[in-house]
Amino acid sequence: MINIIEELKKMSQKRGFENKEDFQQLLERCKDITLSNEDVEFLIELYFKAKNLYIRNTILKALVFCEGIDLCEGIDLKEFFLKAFKKERYLDMRLTAIRGYAKYATEKEVEKLMSKFIEILMKRPESTPYNFQEYELIRSAFGLPYLVNQYGYACFIQAYEQEEKQYNAMPDAFKGHFTLNERGDIVQLRSLGESKKMLDEFRSRGK
Repeated sequence: MINIIEELKKMSQKRGFENKEDFQQLLERCKDITLSNEDVEFLIELYFKAKNLYIRNTILKALVFCEGIDLCEGIDLKEFFLKAFKKERYLDMRLTAIRGYAKYATEKEVEKLMSKFIEILMKRPESTPYNFQEYELIRSAFGLPYLVNQYGYACFIQAYEQEEKQYNAMPDAFKGHFTLNERGDIVQLRSLGESKKMLDEFRSRGK
């Protein structure tokens, strides 16, 4: 059985590694293994170096599931998730950072981030009227419903209600194409062909 982190370290020394499918697939497996302090240090360093959104998103999810890291060793996951929230621009990645942050932060600290999150969310219809991709990610079993059930914070409930309001305001053609499961993996609810047909038909009607 290969050492996933050691293999990732080797592969990351090669040019263009971020866009290589074998590297991405191996990185995905970090969600399902026990990470040591050293492993977490490597992933955090990789996160801040990475330009590829998929790489950063995968690392965020892996660290969300990370347990038992010794803070006295100099790893502060609370601070990492706070920096990640400030770094990312997509709402789903910001929410993943909040999910990680909530494990270490107080409700008041979480509220500060969620206030910013909701502010951005409410502006989305202005810039992206059919923002279905972000909505599906943040309303999935990995996103806001998990946070509402796990913590019950009013800020999470408010965000979920606001997201659902905006989601339901969209035409049906943009709904129910995919979601995320509890582990943050994409689950296709329709075939790609069926989704394309629905979206193409909607756009043709608008012409």
